[in-house]
Amino acid sequence: MAIALYEPGLGYYASDRRKFGPAGDFVTAPELTPLFGACVADQLAAWLPGIAPCLWEFGAGSGELAAQLLSELEALGFGSVQYRIFELSAALRARQQATIAARVPHALDRVRWLDALPDRFDGIVLANELLDALPVRLFELNQGRVLERVVTRASEAAPARAGLTPGAASPIGLALTSRAADPAFARSVEARLARAGWPAPLVATGYRSELGEQAAAWVASVSERLADGVLLLIDYGFPAAELYHPSRASGSFNCHYRHRSHAEPLWRPGLSDITAHVDFSAVHDAASRAGLSCLGYGSQAAFLLGCGLAQRFTERQSPSDAAGYAQAAQALQMLVSEAEMGELFKVIALSRGVDRAPLKLAGRDRRAALDADGSAACE
Repeated sequence: MAIALYEPGLGYYASDRRKFGPAGDFVTAPELTPLFGACVADQLAAWLPGIAPCLWEFGAGSGELAAQLLSELEALGFGSVQYRIFELSAALRARQQATIAARVPHALDRVRWLDALPDRFDGIVLANELLDALPVRLFELNQGRVLERVVTRASEAAPARAGLTPGAASPIGLALTSRAADPAFARSVEARLARAGWPAPLVATGYRSELGEQAAAWVASVSERLADGVLLLIDYGFPAAELYHPSRASGSFNCHYRHRSHAEPLWRPGLSDITAHVDFSAVHDAASRAGLSCLGYGSQAAFLLGCGLAQRFTERQSPSDAAGYAQAAQALQMLVSEAEMGELFKVIALSRGVDRAPLKLAGRDRRAALDADGSAACE
């Protein structure tokens, strides 16, 4: 997965092929409407007083969210905020620079692109749809025994586990198959399932899912470096108890190519995005071990409505422009509908430092769900 996504010059995110928007493979929330950035800025404005005036964004994509935040924060009185973007892809960095130069050219001198993590963060660290694209390890259960799903030569894989449409030959001579997991990985899987409240012996044979070790490691690394500030994460996923529920027996591992989903990572590798849902219990666990406290966790719909999405829509969109009004309303529907992004996407805020304002969730905070036993995971 790491090779297919990040190999220099060949990986999905390392190439200059268009990925975001209608002409790409998927659309992110900032590309649907600038009201998304306006709502995020509303939340950031509650934290910025008394904190270092600096935003650190990971996974900035096309640069749309950065441009929206720079513009909206300026309107809210935070026109001196510095913006730092971590981006290793030269193609994406160029697109981000072009987007910001076109949308907020006067703010470009406050933006810097970084190649490596600093020893310390002060301010607000932001990642929208980053964790889902960090490599995962796939596992399968067989009578309580943990197997790992791995890439092998097609000739060595059992036909039923070839990883492609039944009867189809891999065009690159590779396949997915399952083998006995190494002891350390097996223990990690068993511990995660137990943490979720679904011990491996209770899950049926053939159950498949994934372990997001790198996402948890990324959260731990950033949390340890966060000296004073807030870590805000927006992504699709669930608490562990939901993510690993026995009814989700096929896991969440998936690919995206030209706005179509498929489950074959060995089909056109490097041309499809590859993702897996985020385990937000693991995110909280990693941040908590590093000493961060939780300011809130809930659905994207609750967050956007709590940040005034409906009011902003009314103020900024005139009904007299029928076509524009309908298009904007459709975008908002995608952002907040339970059948679209509203429920699948979650928002979590984690903090180190003095007491800070809670995450705006319109009274629908779900922090208790981060613990499998139902107790409050963060206070």
